[in-house]
Amino acid sequence: MEEVASLMQGFSIALTPYNLALMFIGIVLGVIIGVLPGLGGANGVAILLPLTFTMPPTSAIIMLSCIYWGALFGGAITSILFNIPGEPWSVATTFDGHPMARKGQADEALTAAFTSSFVGAFVAVVVITFLAPIIARFALKFGPAEFFSVFFLTFASFVGMGRGSPWKTVAAMALGFALAAVGMDGVTGQLRMTFGYDQLLNGFDFLIAVIGLFGIGEILSSMEDGLKFQGSQAKLRLRVVLTTWKKLLAYWSTSIRSCIIGCWMGITPGGATPASFMSYGLAKRISPRGNNFGKGEIEGVVAPETAAHAAGTSALLPMLTLGIPGSPTAAVLLGGLLIWGLQPGPLLFVEQKEFVWGLIASMYLGNIVGLIVVLTCVPFFAAILRVPFSIIAPVILVICAIGAYTVNNNMFDVWMMLVFGVVGYVFNKLQYPLAPLVLAIVLGDKAEESFRQSMLLSQGSLNIFWANPLVASIMTLGLLMLLWPLASSLRARFGASRSATA
Repeated sequence: MEEVASLMQGFSIALTPYNLALMFIGIVLGVIIGVLPGLGGANGVAILLPLTFTMPPTSAIIMLSCIYWGALFGGAITSILFNIPGEPWSVATTFDGHPMARKGQADEALTAAFTSSFVGAFVAVVVITFLAPIIARFALKFGPAEFFSVFFLTFASFVGMGRGSPWKTVAAMALGFALAAVGMDGVTGQLRMTFGYDQLLNGFDFLIAVIGLFGIGEILSSMEDGLKFQGSQAKLRLRVVLTTWKKLLAYWSTSIRSCIIGCWMGITPGGATPASFMSYGLAKRISPRGNNFGKGEIEGVVAPETAAHAAGTSALLPMLTLGIPGSPTAAVLLGGLLIWGLQPGPLLFVEQKEFVWGLIASMYLGNIVGLIVVLTCVPFFAAILRVPFSIIAPVILVICAIGAYTVNNNMFDVWMMLVFGVVGYVFNKLQYPLAPLVLAIVLGDKAEESFRQSMLLSQGSLNIFWANPLVASIMTLGLLMLLWPLASSLRARFGASRSATA
């Protein structure tokens, strides 16, 4: 009941006319960002973050989170109508969504996608509402060793649960740790790797790095691809929407299973993309219509969209309660909170109670506003793709440059943004993941601080990380995650050698 009372207080904060207007603006901007390939939730939040510096923190985070909800919704539009995934997690939606559009069922596919997205996000917000205060109260008992063990588990999970090469994940993370170490040492006060540049005394600004890595890097890749948009027209008819809603009731088990997968993959740093593919694969295997998947089966739209939105939303849970982002977008939002002087973690629920519950209430409202906006404005958002990409790309580049300059009113930041943009482009070409790099930039200094505090307390003994059952279990789980790819490789090699000898 305490959580319900706090949530009602949060609704009173989120339902002010100013915050409602920001909510609507954020949803519209987010859908536009989600529709445009090469952008995405993390990119959009990073690019538009400087616009919120003059707002109160609660209003700013409401707008930014609604940009994220809009981007989640917008990715389905391009996937279904144009067979172009607006977001990485929308790839699985193209498998059945676009075939439905080619058969003249675009409005049915879009309704199924938007409704499933709403359901997945709603369930995840309910989980955040009732689970976040429990985790926060539990985390108040954490010391430096416990916090480092959680950081270690987060980094190790990216290695163990990543879809790509674990060595590339480790390499990206190592670069992030090196960048996070630049500037003044918080313990000794010594300068590290500033190379005589006074602008680097405080290290690399997180926002500059994110705008460059995501915004500039993705646009450079998209320009190289020479994107040309061609697809189907769409108009949602009320009769089709109501008919589709009735039809979706038959897939309740698929929705529940996808919500569970999505929430689990969001809270652990698995991410929305693996969640969508995992949910699609399970639905194809379990469904009696599995053989029809890939030919225009509506269940093939429900499963990935529900899981992706559940994962994308629940990724905010570890960010709010432990200060550990579960996704690149959550990492950008974490950076925003730090810029506004708010420290995510268990104390946030004690010191900034109104902010936390106002944000959680806005998640409910933003999800509802997002569903209404996309159901009523699909033709408008789809028409954006008729604008030549040669016009859209320079506009985005200018917005990125303005955003980077306004952080510190310094041209050095613009040049650094371009350098990070080249790094992001190279990472994309070489298929190195950006999420571990961003995570290490955000959390590298915090992990280092927790580790050094632990070493001071234990006088240099690593036994402190196995000093009690809590920290020992987290560290052991982290080591298992870290070694999981190696164990899987050895098991596969051993199985192959046994089959060859047989």
